[in-house]
Amino acid sequence: MGQRPKVLTPDHSPAHRFGYTLREFRDARHYSLRGLAKQAFMSHSKLQKWEDGTRFPKHRQEVEVIDSLLHAGGVLVDLWERIRSDVSASGHVSVSAPHVSEASIGLASAASQQAASDHEGIFVPARLRDGSVVFVALDRRTMLRGGVGLGAAAAFGMGTPAAADSGVVESLKRPARSAAAYSGTPVEHLKLARRLLIDNDNLLGPRHAIAAVREHIDAIKDLRQEAKGVDRQALMELQTQYAEFASWLYQDLGDFNSAEFWLDRAFQWSHTVGDGDLTSYVMARKAQLAGEKRDLVDVVDLAEAAQRMARPRSRLAAVARTYESYGHALRGESTDSERAIDDVRNALDRVSSDTTPWGVWLNEQYVDVHRAQGLEVLGKHAQAAEVFTDAIKALPEGYHRDRGVYLARAAVAHAGAGSPEEAAAVGLQALTVAKDTGSGRIMRELVRLDRSLVPWQRQPEVSAFRENLDAVLAHEA
Repeated sequence: MGQRPKVLTPDHSPAHRFGYTLREFRDARHYSLRGLAKQAFMSHSKLQKWEDGTRFPKHRQEVEVIDSLLHAGGVLVDLWERIRSDVSASGHVSVSAPHVSEASIGLASAASQQAASDHEGIFVPARLRDGSVVFVALDRRTMLRGGVGLGAAAAFGMGTPAAADSGVVESLKRPARSAAAYSGTPVEHLKLARRLLIDNDNLLGPRHAIAAVREHIDAIKDLRQEAKGVDRQALMELQTQYAEFASWLYQDLGDFNSAEFWLDRAFQWSHTVGDGDLTSYVMARKAQLAGEKRDLVDVVDLAEAAQRMARPRSRLAAVARTYESYGHALRGESTDSERAIDDVRNALDRVSSDTTPWGVWLNEQYVDVHRAQGLEVLGKHAQAAEVFTDAIKALPEGYHRDRGVYLARAAVAHAGAGSPEEAAAVGLQALTVAKDTGSGRIMRELVRLDRSLVPWQRQPEVSAFRENLDAVLAHEA
């Protein structure tokens, strides 16, 4: 079995951003790392270090060769030039995330400061000349200069740094460092801010909340330096909760590498807190993320681990069992998937009285959505579309982004069931929500839908959907 690629978090360093973009193009062009190195007359180890973000290319000519072989249209060369210009200005280029030996309390702060110095990389869906779509890591200065992806960035509200820094978020993201500045306590203030940001996320999408969440993590770190005893413990627990929320925001943006990074931090910090429910919840979230990435190896194992960590017959055990069901479906294990989802449905009444604050959204509609996801990957498309449609009707008001995710997945199911007109109509609704919220999860589903609708591309409804989707994608030069 080949070595699993290193997880990259593009907003941690310019070298990671370059490596991430290189890997996206290599995967899109169906090159192995060794095969690309051979074509470029380059050592495999050198190219691997570029892609892993542990070494940054020194020579433009080498980058030009790789860019040409991957038909990257100058994107890699342009990215290399911009990073080199930053190096000239600052005198160095960071090639890796903070080392694992750093104290855990400093990891989030170091990552946040690195990202800020890198002008916070963003992900732009870009259609290549061969029709495939990749998510390219760029930075905000490229957007402002009118570089690759300007149209897509504007469509998703990423065109200026102010998109994440305005309105209510501006007032939330800079809590005073003095405890006397608060009407209650700093912990109460930050808890309220997190609650407001969670509500804001589902209505407006992750891009409006993520800058505030990361600054709050820094603020908590500052407060912890002087706090003692119970206050210090409460701040550490809140820091863990913010890290898990940061992971969720990145997951919804479609940046699974950063999502995994913040979940790892949350899992580490949860052990420091000593809250068994919180640790179990973060482990369940790791299973959910693995499912989102369609990781056939980890998803069931992580879900089973979360169930072992959870209190027996608890709500968190049922949450983890839900994600296990989807993992079995991804692996084609239909009977195991249905058995798991039935177990969760039968447990709903029992776990409704569980006092843990985690997983309170576990209800019949949530279970049905995951059942529909499983049915879709198992090839039971018509049944999946029906379940998704019923779940969408039952969603409460205010769940705008979630509705868009379900719409996009329902559209994919309609296409799989051979109903292209219905798929295109539902897909257009999901695209509207994607543009409102900037949800990368919705966009990834719509890219899948775009591919599945190719056989019916001449039908007017399908053509209309594909044209509207194409209008919000960047395009290879």
